Amino acid sequence: MIPRFLGFRPRSITFMPSVPSGPPIPAGEPIYMAYDEYEAFRLIYHQGLNQEEAAKRMKVSRGTVWRCLESARNKVARMLVERRPLVIAPAPIPQPSKEAGI
Repeated sequence: MIPRFLGFRPRSITFMPSVPSGPPIPAGEPIYMAYDEYEAFRLIYHQGLNQEEAAKRMKVSRGTVWRCLESARNKVARMLVERRPLVIAPAPIPQPSKEAGI
């Protein structure tokens, strides 16, 4: 894997779902997002770069940025809809597939 350049100091971060005036939401299995996915998401949606500019910053191809971004978007959507914790971790952590329990 080609090294990705990050514009932030890596550290693990966890986001937990909560309701402001209700009982705590039980935490399900966490969803893990790798630093490169987070960086692509940050550069495009927070800093407003296009994929070409983000690829130059991360020193990877535009296709790699697109794959990181697509994965990050899916994970954020799942976190919100399924009310699961989101953990931003140093490397991609394999997540069990739905078929693994069969």
